[in-house]
Amino acid sequence: MPPPAAVADTARLQTGDLVIRVSGIESGRGEIQYGLYNSPRNFPARSGQIVRGEVPAAPAGTTIVIKGLTPGFYAVAVFHDENLNDEFDQGLFGIPLENYGFSNDARGFFSAPDFDDAKFRVRGQRTEITIELGR
Repeated sequence: MPPPAAVADTARLQTGDLVIRVSGIESGRGEIQYGLYNSPRNFPARSGQIVRGEVPAAPAGTTIVIKGLTPGFYAVAVFHDENLNDEFDQGLFGIPLENYGFSNDARGFFSAPDFDDAKFRVRGQRTEITIELGR
């Protein structure tokens, strides 16, 4: 039987990093908020996020790195919280007031896209995706 340290090293080698490049950021005000999901349950609600965070907004684009993900299917939702109120602002009839995006640049029709449309596979040591913000 291998020592416990060897088992931990093997498990660590089986994880990978996710690099998310966000483009289409219109201003440097506020931050880009993101959520990572590994299930269609509660996608894209905050209650379904397995990782959540924020990075400063930059018109040239920004990069988010999430480390140590096990292989599998994931989806990402992002939005530009320009006014720093920690909410995805919507107007009348739920019309978005802030730019947003999903992995695979998935779009829904009068709602968020399905998890299956936004999902991608993490495998290997590094997976890179790009999300273009829009309304």
